[in-house]
Amino acid sequence: MAVTQTIHFDIQRKIVSNMTSESWETIPHASFIYDADVTEFMKEYKKLNQGRTGKDKITVNTLILKVIVEGLKAAPMLNGTIDFNRRLVRGRVDLRDDINISMPMILPNGKMMTINLHNFENKSLTEMTEYIADVSRRAQNTDLTEAMFEVSLNNTLDALKHGKIATVINRLIGSKTGKYKVKTLHGKAKKEYYSIPESDRLTYRDIEQGTVTITNVGSVYRAQKGAVAMLEIIPPQIAALCIGGVQERAGVKTDENGNKVFDPRLILPICLAFDHRAADFAEVSPFLEKCDEIFANPQIIHEWL
Repeated sequence: MAVTQTIHFDIQRKIVSNMTSESWETIPHASFIYDADVTEFMKEYKKLNQGRTGKDKITVNTLILKVIVEGLKAAPMLNGTIDFNRRLVRGRVDLRDDINISMPMILPNGKMMTINLHNFENKSLTEMTEYIADVSRRAQNTDLTEAMFEVSLNNTLDALKHGKIATVINRLIGSKTGKYKVKTLHGKAKKEYYSIPESDRLTYRDIEQGTVTITNVGSVYRAQKGAVAMLEIIPPQIAALCIGGVQERAGVKTDENGNKVFDPRLILPICLAFDHRAADFAEVSPFLEKCDEIFANPQIIHEWL
């Protein structure tokens, strides 16, 4: 077969490929597909947005992020990092009280970048909305390659601190030589870019790894009818979640005569993957229980504003 086009990895694909490869090579993944019944929840969501227009509207994405944050607070083992030495069979888990969400977002130029949404553990829905809007604003002034190079450089320096000389040398060869060379800004263009205040563009802190990764495929293609069954956990994180699209499915309820009747329901599939070295299902179940509680009593979302 003839090759129609050859596309060499840019720095974004280099970073994603490296991190996901490390994930599958080192982490024993376990996953659970949680089918959340959001029928009443979505009705309450519509009430929440009554009278809200434009930037003041709360998106479904933001609302589900808040639900997940509350679930993570109930299951602290999922919001931490793991350090495991297989040769010596020594390991530890460091739990975090701050919830920093690594979330892939589509930028104005169509490229994808994983953004670190800092300190979402106590933010209201309004604060979360404003934070995400500010990220989108600053992304418009951001050079994707330059920002990702900052991340790569910091990761390389970290590897050097830990004595991973071979890793550092290989990364330098891979990013600075031949057709795979990463082309960053130089001269006047670089000076002009870095003259933009950090408050008006994304920096390393906005892209550095968070404490948990949450992906929303439902926002990319809302009409999809499937569910993500597995996703990579980015080390040293312990958990990753993927939000699907809201789907209408057949349900059953008991009517006033005690008969089983058809009852259409709205279901939101959420995939939860966790590192089996750090957690068992016992540590995961409080997350599910908390989410069940919220979806069964959706009036609570008005208290989150």
